[in-house]
Amino acid sequence: MSGVRESDKALWQRVLERPQQVKKLAELTLRNGIASTQALVRTKLAAAHPIGYSLTGRVLSVGDGIEDLRPGDRVACAGAQHAHHAEIVRVPRNLCVPVPEGVDDAAAATVTLGAIALQGLRRLAPTLGETFVVIGLGLVGQLTVQLLRAAGARVVASDLDPKRVEEVRDFTDVVLRPGDADSIGQVIRLTEGQGADGVVITAASSSDEVIATACRMCRRKGRVVIVGDVGLDIQRADIYAKELDVLISTSYGPGRYDRRYEEEGLDYPLGYVRWTENRNMAEYLRLLAERRVSLEHAKAPSFPIDRASEAYESLGASEDRPLLAWLTYPDGPDQEIRRVVEVRPSPRQGSGCLRLALIGAGGFAKSMLLPIVQGLPEKIQLDLVVSRRGHEADSLARQYEAARSSTDVDAAIADPAIEAVMIATRHDSHAEIALRALRAGKHVFVEKPLCLTLDELNEIEAFFATGDEPKPILMTGFNRRFSPYAHALKEGLAGRSNPMIINYRVNAGHVPRDHWVHGAAGGGRNLGEACHFYDFFTFLTEAEMTEVSATALRPTTDHYTTSDNFVASVAFADGSIASLTYTALGAPGHPKELIDVYNDGRVFSISDFRSLQAEGSDLKPVKSRVQDKGHKAEIIAFVEAIQAGGPWPLPLWEQVQATRIALAVEKAISAAKMTGPAESEA
Repeated sequence: MSGVRESDKALWQRVLERPQQVKKLAELTLRNGIASTQALVRTKLAAAHPIGYSLTGRVLSVGDGIEDLRPGDRVACAGAQHAHHAEIVRVPRNLCVPVPEGVDDAAAATVTLGAIALQGLRRLAPTLGETFVVIGLGLVGQLTVQLLRAAGARVVASDLDPKRVEEVRDFTDVVLRPGDADSIGQVIRLTEGQGADGVVITAASSSDEVIATACRMCRRKGRVVIVGDVGLDIQRADIYAKELDVLISTSYGPGRYDRRYEEEGLDYPLGYVRWTENRNMAEYLRLLAERRVSLEHAKAPSFPIDRASEAYESLGASEDRPLLAWLTYPDGPDQEIRRVVEVRPSPRQGSGCLRLALIGAGGFAKSMLLPIVQGLPEKIQLDLVVSRRGHEADSLARQYEAARSSTDVDAAIADPAIEAVMIATRHDSHAEIALRALRAGKHVFVEKPLCLTLDELNEIEAFFATGDEPKPILMTGFNRRFSPYAHALKEGLAGRSNPMIINYRVNAGHVPRDHWVHGAAGGGRNLGEACHFYDFFTFLTEAEMTEVSATALRPTTDHYTTSDNFVASVAFADGSIASLTYTALGAPGHPKELIDVYNDGRVFSISDFRSLQAEGSDLKPVKSRVQDKGHKAEIIAFVEAIQAGGPWPLPLWEQVQATRIALAVEKAISAAKMTGPAESEA
């Protein structure tokens, strides 16, 4: 790095103003963070990405099910998705560990880098008396050197920077001369002509020469462990004759990049996975506490968080560049924790626009809902953005010109100035947040599904069935009925004299089994997405359903599931029959949604909401280059219904019916899940 420009400092200041709080899992007050030379500061600031992945702090509160940590405990945390440079962060349990007595906050804040170095050794599997070379003596490399010595190995250290070589001289048996063209020969001579037992690469370079050098330093059947980011164009001649093992070390250890481990708290049994990323973190801190690893030689400067730019400038300096720098935060037990951040002045009352709060800032909210809201300034004023990640809420609030951001759902529900909430959280929280908002008198637009259980649906119905006072509008995001193709189709069916047969085919695409939509948070693809299509059936028939059945595919491999490969059939009181074929088996190039409606000698066909064709009817074809599934029209209808009064754009009974159909289908396909995959015939 060459330092941070003045324009970047302003962006950094924006990052500093983003508190991050939530109620679940753990909230930690930071005492120290660690700044890394590898962080692409400008890029992350410009993209409003949080910076940092290693910290220590004190627990403010813990979520349900966490019994081994209490408020006030000192912990160290890891993870680029959670352990940011901020005063308050939310960190899942498997990404934080208690800090032992005798380890100060500054040293504990290096827990992530220590775990990375330790995982490199796990892959290397050193034994007592072996000789290893460490290439690259940044902080991870220097920790690797100390860990190898603690494991009883002989260590040879190498770096292009003479200063870094001198910093590890006390921890190594031999240091290679920086820039020496004969470094390979040095290693061969030091090992009595055999070569090193292994090499750990902790350098960062785009060059392939680093790994070539490492391979040539090794003895026959040696091993090379790649920890750093280096070029990987390996020459066969460098590894074949000596039969070398070239291994990748992934970050902090087993569990990294596994959502179930990191986000959901699913631990790996110690008897099967001895060293997870959490156990590596804890072991590194234990080694610090026992003084078997030390950072005392680092002489790292410390910077208050409001001087963060200076910290990064120091790391980018050409001379006297420190190994690392610490960012510190006010102790501040008296410092007020802000759960709502003012981004710009709130709109005045009586502006004529609907004052809206967005709750949930996932991919759909970013890609679809927020751009639509921003494009309707004459109808909607986005007042508040709520997300469990504070930096994300703040970034979106600024991008879409909201007045405030927060991590607290109550900030939206309890604010009397907010007239309506738009819920775009994960599916399992839809019903709970919607009911809370409705009871507070807020109009609710909730992305599909409305809910995931029959009990939740009954509770929603009960809310509207009790009391005589006017109730707020509830609208589920069943957008397809608001598409111009849907309206043209319904117009073509007007005056029909017979029931219909509706055939809806969905080429849904494959979603990996470990995706959240398949889990408890998503409820599966039938409840989470197919409810759209059951609503479309109700929209066309305007009739109550009388019977629901479904048959699920039994895949022969675990790549596919029963829950997103099924055929559902629904009968309606007007005599119409609708079928849904929902599958993840298809090809991505095929249209996702194809609808055929048969009635009175006519066939109407919609292809991916880009075209509508009719056979046996005088309905003119409708076609456009741009797909229109009705997202914008549904939001306009929601806002205008609130402002003008009158009938709901989506009657409650129809929202309830679509959900009941989905629940009935889920019950049917769940029976198929219990039978397991089909056995293939010999």
